[in-house]
Amino acid sequence: MYDFLVGRDEEVVPFRARQLRNLLCDLGPSFIKAGQVLANRPDIIREDYMNELCILQDDVPPFPNQVAFNIIEEELGQPLEAVFSKISSQTIAAASLGQVYRATLRDSKEDVAIKVQRPQIEPIIYRDLFLFRTLASFLNGISLQKLGCNAELIVDEFGEKLLEELDYTLEARNIEDFIENFKNDPTVKIPRVYKQLCGPRVLVMEWIDGIRCTNPQAIKEGGIDVNGFLTVGVSAALRQLLEFGLFHGDPHPGNIFAMRDGRIAYVDFGNVAVLSQQNKQILIDAVVHAVNEDYAEMAYDFTRLGFLAPGTDVSPIIPALEAIWQNSSGKGLSDFNFRSVTGKFNQLVYNYPIRIPERFSLVIRSLLTQEGICFTLQPDFKFLEVAYPYVAKRLLTDPNPALRERLIQVLFKDGVFQWKRLENLIVLAKENVAKMSSNPAFQVKDRQSTRNWQVERKLDLTDTIKDGARLFFVDEGIRRQLLLALTEDSKLHIQELVDVYRLVESDIDIPSVAVEVVRDFPTVVRDLILSWSESVLAG
Repeated sequence: MYDFLVGRDEEVVPFRARQLRNLLCDLGPSFIKAGQVLANRPDIIREDYMNELCILQDDVPPFPNQVAFNIIEEELGQPLEAVFSKISSQTIAAASLGQVYRATLRDSKEDVAIKVQRPQIEPIIYRDLFLFRTLASFLNGISLQKLGCNAELIVDEFGEKLLEELDYTLEARNIEDFIENFKNDPTVKIPRVYKQLCGPRVLVMEWIDGIRCTNPQAIKEGGIDVNGFLTVGVSAALRQLLEFGLFHGDPHPGNIFAMRDGRIAYVDFGNVAVLSQQNKQILIDAVVHAVNEDYAEMAYDFTRLGFLAPGTDVSPIIPALEAIWQNSSGKGLSDFNFRSVTGKFNQLVYNYPIRIPERFSLVIRSLLTQEGICFTLQPDFKFLEVAYPYVAKRLLTDPNPALRERLIQVLFKDGVFQWKRLENLIVLAKENVAKMSSNPAFQVKDRQSTRNWQVERKLDLTDTIKDGARLFFVDEGIRRQLLLALTEDSKLHIQELVDVYRLVESDIDIPSVAVEVVRDFPTVVRDLILSWSESVLAG
């Protein structure tokens, strides 16, 4: 009966998976949404069913035009022709909760997209959520025993996100937040929202004149630099996740456009998720621990992120994590992909008391979906070959004290300074800057607010060097470790220092560093005296 649940050993039966998908479509919007959620829950459902449910995106029958136009007029409080000079006679896209039309504003002649909610959908959603919750209460004992997850909690998380998507005024605010986050990034396009024309059931936003990622052939034939576009896309996704803590929760191919000038554009911001500052830092910790192959700390990161209950014994999980990571990355970046890691993770979450929090199921969906787009457009694309340089650049250049601390963790392993790792970080970071700055989006001169764009033509390590110098003088532990790094193994590591300098000499503003050192010298001396006096008093 429960052949779709994780842990069953029955032979894969694609027909049964298709039956489940078709049944969810017949049952309505809430069930379609539930299927989309299950498609990204490896802790609940088997991989073959996950793959089939991933098809549930925009293949939903539209509702009649006249019904949609009546809803638009009700929300606007005036006739369609008073606001729009023309509107498409067919829907551009239809999804579980609404559908989209193309129109032209009468006053400004601007092309816009109108998103209209399905009629009478709210009571249907509430009814379905009540049914889901009742069923979850009935099955909770089974889910806790067999899957190690709380069915009621999963339904509550799902219901909360679904109800958020019903309010288009909230989506309008999400769009404005994304515009603010990417305002200085010339490689990302977020559509403008016309808030005066929006309501709870209608959303009017700028029309995106690009090529949907559902049409990879058109992208390849459109003269777009595919590798550059994918590099921009991966970097934008990582910025959402690790910098802003606000990321697109449903970046399937229908919601992502390739612009002809090299930019990536996003639409449909009803499903977004927020990561706290603490969770962002823990994710970066996990990357650092993966680089250092510190699997015990990686297991602890799972607890801090909410995958494991506090107090859970992580010792049995450590060898499993080590096996997953080494099998996935042991042959190099070319053989690594998130789909294979997720497949192995399926087994891990079934064998151990791991539950994926809703926000991280969205993270998994986001990464898997965008990696899938990458492989569709360019089968030999290496996701980590873009992701690692981005992380390297952030570690080397971000002034955030927490990231400075994590950089130190990366550079020291078992108390020994990793010269080769520092060189690799610098090389990867420079590669990230070179790839991003070569994107055609940087070459466009006729857009507004060009002067505000932060175009990085080279890796700037000036602030990092200044912070490092200050840390060397003030922190006795760091000073001792760096001096040991130069003299370990009973030899002076001058050549390693020279090699590093050659890598960064063009990326450091020497006069600026000198001026800052002179300017900060009294402060550094004061901090050094305070540090010394504190150590004396402590002794």
